[in-house]
Amino acid sequence: MPAPAHVPVLLDRVVALVAPALEHPGSVLVDATLGLGGHTEAVLDRCPQARVIGIDRDPHALEQSRERLAAFGERVTFVHAVYDEIGDVLADQGLDHVDGVLFDLGVSSMQLDLRERGFSYAEDAPLDMRMDDTSGLTAAEVLNTYPAAELARILRDYGEERFARRIADRIVAARADEPFTRSERLVELVRAAIPAATRRTGGNPAKRTFQALRIEVNDELSVLRRALPAAVDAVGVGGRVVVMSYHSLEDRLTKQAFAEHTRTTAPPDLPVVPEEHQPTLRLLTRGAEQASPEEVARNPRARPVRLRAAERVRPGRPRPTSKHPHPRGPEGTGRR
Repeated sequence: MPAPAHVPVLLDRVVALVAPALEHPGSVLVDATLGLGGHTEAVLDRCPQARVIGIDRDPHALEQSRERLAAFGERVTFVHAVYDEIGDVLADQGLDHVDGVLFDLGVSSMQLDLRERGFSYAEDAPLDMRMDDTSGLTAAEVLNTYPAAELARILRDYGEERFARRIADRIVAARADEPFTRSERLVELVRAAIPAATRRTGGNPAKRTFQALRIEVNDELSVLRRALPAAVDAVGVGGRVVVMSYHSLEDRLTKQAFAEHTRTTAPPDLPVVPEEHQPTLRLLTRGAEQASPEEVARNPRARPVRLRAAERVRPGRPRPTSKHPHPRGPEGTGRR
């Protein structure tokens, strides 16, 4: 099977952000969402003293990236893992810190372009949507087993779907007659559930439902909530963390994680802030950067990207307890 087309998003900007941390011999970047390896390939080309640890939960992506990056030999280490396992991966590699961590979140080009993976609403396919198709619930199993209230919550929270409850109720009614197995039936149900005036704007009305199901199937927000502090803990002084998000909830979690480390933890009335209360990160981006109109014209999948980056400026400190509890309950209750 030929490799799917792969156009890395914000490629030059990403390399420019990580390169200053990768200029010394033995420097290491963790590409926590390796995919087809486009960003890693550019980093290895432009940062000759660096090596990359490429992590991906999708074994098919790892297979493709091994072929693509074979010319770099031992400068790339491939690891089948979920990106919240960064600490364990580094321990297995005998490393106590690295010089950079990159996240390119969301679904990859390969996953979108291979119909049988079930990520796309544009073609009829099995309702799978697992990034690691060797384990976990499929989208079909979610549709066929979750109560209506839970389905509505997923569609509302993860897909920002205005008609979440209406769609959820119709799913539950339809599955009583026949379980869901393929995407085309779901697309038609969503289209019928949404008022005609709404269907005429905003593209395919099933887009939000498919996004929500994908996030639920892969537990993406819970994983990211654990992965961001793990990435910050992993980088040494001068190391950089770069995050590319494609969903407002992902970007919000990234903004919050960076904010915890870019403000002082000292009481506001202290005349001098002790070293242990100084920020450990400084932001490298002003807000969230977006793709240029020119890049979006070349690669429409770049349109929703939001990029944030930060650099570690001091050794670590105990992290404050998050004020934003996990939306699904206690840590560790999500699936991978």
